[in-house]
This record gives sequence, C-alpha cells and structure tokens, in this order.
Amino acid sequence: MTAPLDLDLDVEAGAWEKAEIDAIEAAIIAALDGALTDGALWDDDAVATDGTPDEGDGASLLSVAPMVEIGVRLSDDAAVRILNRDYRDKDKPTNVLSFAALESADDTSAFLMAPEMPLLLGDIVIARETCAREAIEQKKSLKNHLVHLAVHGTLHLVGYDHMVDDEAEEMEDLERQILARLGIDDPYEPIEDEPV
Repeated sequence: MTAPLDLDLDVEAGAWEKAEIDAIEAAIIAALDGALTDGALWDDDAVATDGTPDEGDGASLLSVAPMVEIGVRLSDDAAVRILNRDYRDKDKPTNVLSFAALESADDTSAFLMAPEMPLLLGDIVIARETCAREAIEQKKSLKNHLVHLAVHGTLHLVGYDHMVDDEAEEMEDLERQILARLGIDDPYEPIEDEPV
C-alpha cells in the first residue's frame, strides 16, 4: 500500500462536476497503488517501513514515504495551451500534462536523505474541453475518459513513459489493469465505426 496521499486539487477553470472530481481523485489513488505493485520508484537504498522484512533489496519510495504529495489542476483549453506551448513547444491544448518532480537519481537520493519529508511527485493539469471533445470522438463517457487521463498522468509522475514502443506497452498494460479494477473498459480498444 502506498503512503497516505496529500492531494492538492484546484479547480482553476471549466465546468467541473463533483462526480468527475471524485473520480479523478480515486483514479490517482488507484494509479499509485498499481504503480507500487508494479515496482515503480524502486530504490535499492530505500528501507521498507511497512513491516515487510528488509533483505537489503530496497523498497518503493511510494511505500517508505510518510506522505505522497501530488498537485492537480483542473483547467481549460486556454490555460493548458499556454503550458503546452511553454513547456513542450506545442502551441495547442492537450488533454493532460504531467510535471514530474523526480526526474533523476539525484532527486531520489535527495528524498532518501530526508526521509521524514513528504515525497513530492509533481503536478497534473487536465483540460476539460479537450477531454470532453475526445470523449465524444472516442464514444466514451467523459468521466471514464477523465479517470483514464488521471491514471495516465499519475503514471508519468512515477516514471512511466511512452516514448518508445516497449515503454508504451508497459505503461498501457498497467493502465489497462488499473482501469479494469475501477470497472473501466480498455481505453486503447479501437473505436468501432457506426454502421452505414
């Protein structure tokens, strides 16, 4: 089980519904649990504090931290477009952006030197209009699409990526497992065409 989660969730813009916000929060918790089970943020120097025997093989930072912190900003296309332009050189809105705090082994070492401090994973920003448009195009409920993107964004914060095929397959498989536990169908299934 992961450490307790301190989720700093801010509704910046957009017509976000309480059910969507609650589903996003549950998705982030499920993604952290799934990532822990998969071995994310494993460090050989981390000492297990969850009562499991330490055989010198380390532990996941998700389990040894006294608390895990994630910031989530629920926003709109205009704000996300600016972030996407400034940080990714893509001058258009996107569905979700993740800004990981742990980007290197040095970041992990710094956390291990102060183990009483919360483990800051980073921030996730979600654009409601893009998500709503994609949900319609992909014939999915908006809530399920938001849950998928919250899981996807959280996995980026703990080191998963999809820049190369092997990494993409690993990340997508984990997303499928997490979403299945939440009762959501495979988001990567091809969209069936409507009969003509």
